[in-house]
Amino acid sequence: MSKPARKSAPDAATAADRHDLIRVHGARVNNLKDVSVEIPKRRLTVFTGVSGSGKSSLVFGTIAAESQRLINETYSAFVQGFMPTLARPDVDVLDGLTTAIVVDQERMGGDPRSTVGTATDANAMLRILFSRLAKPHVGPPGAFAFNVPSVRAAGAITVERGSRTKTVKETFNRLGGMCPRCEGRGAVSDIDLTQLYDASKSLAEGALTIPGYSMDGWFGRIFSGCGFFDFRKPINKYSKKELHDLLYREPTRIKVDGVNLTYEGLIPKLQKSMLSKDIDSLQPHVRAFVERAVTFQTCPECGGTRLAEHARTAKIGKLTIADACAMQVSDLAAWVRGLKEKSVAPLLDALARTLDSFVDIGLGYLSLDRPSGTLSGGEAQRVKMIRHLGSSLTDVTYVFDEPTIGLHPHDIARMNALLLQLRDKGNTVLVVEHKPEVIAIADHVVDLGPGAGSHGGTVCFEGRVEGLRASGTVTGRHLDDRAALKANVRKPNGQLAVRGASTHNLKKVNVDIPLGVLVVVTGVAGSGKSSLIHGSVSGRDGVVTIDQGSIGGSRRSNPATYTGLLDPIRAAFAKANEVKPALFSANSEGACPTCNGAGVVYTDLAMMAGVASVCEECNGKRFQAEVLKLKFGGKDISEVLAMPVSEALAFFGAGKAHIAAAHAILERLADVGLGYLSLGQPLTTLSGGERQRLKLATHLGGKGGTIVLDEPTSGLHLADITHLLALLDRLVDAGKSVIVIEHHQAVMAHADWIIDLGPGAGHDGGRIVFEGTPAELVAKRSTVTGEHLARYVGPRKSR
Repeated sequence: MSKPARKSAPDAATAADRHDLIRVHGARVNNLKDVSVEIPKRRLTVFTGVSGSGKSSLVFGTIAAESQRLINETYSAFVQGFMPTLARPDVDVLDGLTTAIVVDQERMGGDPRSTVGTATDANAMLRILFSRLAKPHVGPPGAFAFNVPSVRAAGAITVERGSRTKTVKETFNRLGGMCPRCEGRGAVSDIDLTQLYDASKSLAEGALTIPGYSMDGWFGRIFSGCGFFDFRKPINKYSKKELHDLLYREPTRIKVDGVNLTYEGLIPKLQKSMLSKDIDSLQPHVRAFVERAVTFQTCPECGGTRLAEHARTAKIGKLTIADACAMQVSDLAAWVRGLKEKSVAPLLDALARTLDSFVDIGLGYLSLDRPSGTLSGGEAQRVKMIRHLGSSLTDVTYVFDEPTIGLHPHDIARMNALLLQLRDKGNTVLVVEHKPEVIAIADHVVDLGPGAGSHGGTVCFEGRVEGLRASGTVTGRHLDDRAALKANVRKPNGQLAVRGASTHNLKKVNVDIPLGVLVVVTGVAGSGKSSLIHGSVSGRDGVVTIDQGSIGGSRRSNPATYTGLLDPIRAAFAKANEVKPALFSANSEGACPTCNGAGVVYTDLAMMAGVASVCEECNGKRFQAEVLKLKFGGKDISEVLAMPVSEALAFFGAGKAHIAAAHAILERLADVGLGYLSLGQPLTTLSGGERQRLKLATHLGGKGGTIVLDEPTSGLHLADITHLLALLDRLVDAGKSVIVIEHHQAVMAHADWIIDLGPGAGHDGGRIVFEGTPAELVAKRSTVTGEHLARYVGPRKSR
């Protein structure tokens, strides 16, 4: 296919001044192949293309990364030493940059004390408001902060009295708002000691069952050399003092083998290392241990408010600050506007504007005390947007990663208005997006492809949306795709009963979810979809929930290690060369000794930013030279790990290289649309949608059961939606029940049964407003979802 002539937005087309353009020439980040583009400033540019085509590499890995790196360079070397290391992107020319503000989908904070209110300016302003107006009067704003403990310490001051001075002993107080019992977490934990150790064994015999507490390393040296208990005596023979020292001893300096170390009891150590973090941020095996060993209950002292008594009893009118933070933001905004106090009028105006921004962005259903770690990727991205909506800055480059994720079609128009609002203030807005509704409002479109991975990385089209439609690119061909309703739907073979569901905003919902069919659960953002499914379905026997959460593992983890694919590959290499399988692991015996199997060598430059350089010994291949001489099917292990899934599928399915176990796993990866991923790509580089599809691939081989998917269309190109629908069909036809939480109308149209929640969000939602087939939903048009689905399928009512 010949490449269409490049076009540009109307104003940019006449701009002779290069200062009106962001110029990128010769970009080679990841799979980009010497990409050159000129992006108009102060316009809305949407970047499109199939998953893995290079959109994020161009927008985030090149443009935003270089802008942030250049800003960091304006600080002193000392300050730069406290900033993350940012290497210059691999690009020949990159100029015309302005300050880039990245608003991504990364989950917000793993600290259990982080809430929606603390992540924005709302809590800070509320604390000031209560410190000024609340009765009884408490004092400084910090007295209402659950992250600030109260401190009482003896000290001395020097008082000048005329020509004499006098030293006066006095007790100083810092009044904080933290509940002393739960330390501002709102919950207290109780640890089941039987899950920490096998009391019949000694520490030397491996009594501890805590993940990571091996006696082969430093833990063994500390426990054996601390002298607080007998390392070789069974724990059930310990004296009270020995057991106390093992479990509860405060940090104590000790010397073991001439090395100064710190010993600390198991309980306080676990509190700091595992229980102080959001459980969802823990690696899977650690999370499983915590769920098994620890029970959490609402703090009996503060009732879950996180606040000390003085902070939870002072009121403005009838509300405490805890009451205010627990309110739905839309209601809190109305309460704030009702306060008429001239002494704090500027504060009230600023707080009202911030709360109104929540409503404008479709998050009015949240409360300020909602833990930030419980927000979805889309919700987290929109919360980050709030601080920018009222900003007076102009000529800033805002970078968004699929801002419509998690949004019902009803809310996408609102998001579009916000993107245009940022543009109209004189800012450059760059958006990576797949939704045709967002592509339609673009001033300029850059379409990358034509394929994914090694088959992508080139610019297929630049110009207006009308030109994209006529361009013949994959995006252009699918831009106006619409799904039709099913003529025939499957019949269920059972049902999963939910009774009295009341998680979050659910109002004692009763519903029977059909089994053996494709069920789509929908509704506006905040209507209660996730509360219903994750609160009442996930966790049941036989139910596998596959979300977009992070996958535990280091930067050494990759699709091959996560799926178990590397095991048959290592075994095949070992058998073909008559050596041990461990030689073909970059984390074990086969690792390059210079970089320890990382492929890069990190150099710490003290105050200056550190540098990561490709290992000269292995040239980034991660393995010893002797290992790379060992071949299988004509390839060495590094060449196999560099293959994309699609290439590996052909390699392990042909001739002497055929390995049935590897081929089966690769087929599942290809089935979920990950054919472009290389086997050795670090898991830390995957998007939320890619992580979800990788998890899904690991479950495709099972029989029966129920699979729950949370927005599986996230990150999928228009052309890939049909592949996803075919995959969902295969899952159901293989005997599985599939429950999908989804907003995409094509998935709704393809469902056998729809459960629609609403009618609104927050306290205006939480009810079942429709149950039935997609055709019935379209015919009735009784809900917001029904209206949008009817418009989407148009006059075509069956296929």
